[in-house]
Amino acid sequence: MNPTRIILSTALIGALASCATPMNRTPGAAGAAAVTPAAIPAASPGDEAGLQRFVQSFRPRALSSGISSDTYDRAMRIARYNPDVIRLDRKQAEFSRPVWLYLDSAVSDARIGTGREKSAQLSRTLSAIEGRYGVPREIVLAVWGMESNFGANRGKMQIIPSLATLAYDGRRGEMFQNQLIAALKIIQAGDVAPEGMLGSWAGAMGHTQFMPTSYLQYAVDFTGDGRRDIWSEDPTDALASTGAYLARNGWQRGQPWGAEVQLPANFNMGLIGKGTRRSDWGSMGVRSFGGGALPGGSGSIIMPAGARGPAFLILDNFRSLLRYNNSDNYALGVAFLAERIAGRAGIQGAWPRNDRPLSTSERQEIQQRLRAKGYYDGEIDGLFGSGTMEAVAAYQRSIGTTPDGYPTSILLGQLRR
Repeated sequence: MNPTRIILSTALIGALASCATPMNRTPGAAGAAAVTPAAIPAASPGDEAGLQRFVQSFRPRALSSGISSDTYDRAMRIARYNPDVIRLDRKQAEFSRPVWLYLDSAVSDARIGTGREKSAQLSRTLSAIEGRYGVPREIVLAVWGMESNFGANRGKMQIIPSLATLAYDGRRGEMFQNQLIAALKIIQAGDVAPEGMLGSWAGAMGHTQFMPTSYLQYAVDFTGDGRRDIWSEDPTDALASTGAYLARNGWQRGQPWGAEVQLPANFNMGLIGKGTRRSDWGSMGVRSFGGGALPGGSGSIIMPAGARGPAFLILDNFRSLLRYNNSDNYALGVAFLAERIAGRAGIQGAWPRNDRPLSTSERQEIQQRLRAKGYYDGEIDGLFGSGTMEAVAAYQRSIGTTPDGYPTSILLGQLRR
């Protein structure tokens, strides 16, 4: 999220461990952290003038959405064109990290250790959150770790200038206009002042990086102080809001997210993917890694690194994690960071670490060639989501290779023939 680090003090964490539950918080004690916002670089006169014209033209829409004139004028007084936001919005990495490098970082020893420390320090708070929403403490902690490194990287950009810039000059103007109205509603509710509403360049806020529209739907006042405070040093409301979000998006109390599995030698690879859901995997020879029984329920098997990498049975709770961030890699990061925080094993299967990563242009070429052959009708963006992987698998079936949906330089060579 490109934030600057904000470190939680040891003394504060100790205090949170002993008192940050909804039963004994002092009302009104929470407040936005005293953090200096990141400076906004100077914009060209034309960009700044255009942004200010947008602020005036957007006013009727905001007021018709329930924003008072006082709230609008107070909040938009700090709106400025931020060139850094536009630069980050249009930046595209040359290479996409393979899943194993992503997970190496997501489930690092340092992050596991910090997660276990927070679990002990915030034990009473996490127990109360788990009791109310049914989401295990290690899952809530893992989301916190993935989103802001346990509060260290919450972001220092002022949200109102960032969203105003993206609403005016971004690639997804309508989406960010909706986010801007949501941010104004948060300010109008009194949860945070405009100057204290800080987060990432794209508008994600607080310990667990809620976008304004998600905040309005799911944020909770777990401390009972009258404010849904996800910005301050106290993470209680943010962690509870994460529990509420997952619970309302399908998390099943008492059920696992899934498990790493082993496939039999003759397994039909055409069944791989989120589009196939079954409850009889065990009868087909699928076993939990190490040979144990599978978790119950209907689920799908995914292989994010193809047939030469690990396999995972994912259940409804994994799909709940995808509602937080629609990326299999992200959901696996949360799942296995949670496993390690809880003291359980990490991923046991071997990754194909010798595979050469594809550049963005190569990934786009794969999509283009799949489209030309009639297998793909999505956007040519170099991002390999489920649509691209399904197209890859269909092409692989047509040429008689293992249909694992995994794009490689070998696949690109086959497409070029």
